[in-house]
Amino acid sequence: MSLGWRLMVRMVLMFLVATGIVFLPAGTLGFWQGWAFLAAVFVPCLFGFVYLFFHDKAVLERRLRTRERVQEQKLLIRAFILLFIAASLIPGFDHRLGWTRSFLGNVPVWLTLLSLAMVAGGFLFVFWVAAVNSYAGRTIQVDAGQTVISTGPYAWVRHPMYTGSVVLWMFTPLALGSWVALPVFALMIPFYVLRLLNEEKVLLAELPGYDQYCHQTRSHLIPFVW
Repeated sequence: MSLGWRLMVRMVLMFLVATGIVFLPAGTLGFWQGWAFLAAVFVPCLFGFVYLFFHDKAVLERRLRTRERVQEQKLLIRAFILLFIAASLIPGFDHRLGWTRSFLGNVPVWLTLLSLAMVAGGFLFVFWVAAVNSYAGRTIQVDAGQTVISTGPYAWVRHPMYTGSVVLWMFTPLALGSWVALPVFALMIPFYVLRLLNEEKVLLAELPGYDQYCHQTRSHLIPFVW
């Protein structure tokens, strides 16, 4: 199957799964935050995939890889998927059962709209990282001919793709109108920290020049913080 068809199939499957995760727990299609969230996710994704398809197919091929080589990463990914599924179901149940409305008060509309913008911005940031670094694969490995990237977002942090991912996931529950889901989504942050620390070990061992890059760019995930 060609790259274009694989991307189309992946996008359709992602949309169907995301729609089910958002609306089945809510028990209704009258969940406006859910529709707005899907738009905030899939419009940037469609734009990003189309751009990369015409400008850098290699990075899309790498992003379609899912088989990890490093055992620690395999365990982290499995645990992350379970947490992600659990966290993603909570906003829908919250909408249906009214936990946020009853105990904490509704998320203000302005904050929901801001959070939707941050989700969309997070996805666009992730695609920017992929556009800057053709080796930004989904799995942790060093390919033949790979070089250290230190421009664009890599001048600020060593793992900007994780930075964008953390931002969009932290704003996801608020974009879906749920205070209750926020602490559960926050549990994803330690997974990114453990993943990037293990990734750095691999890169230091296998990627020439990465140690010098680490001395130049001190921040792992959050600029000027850590």
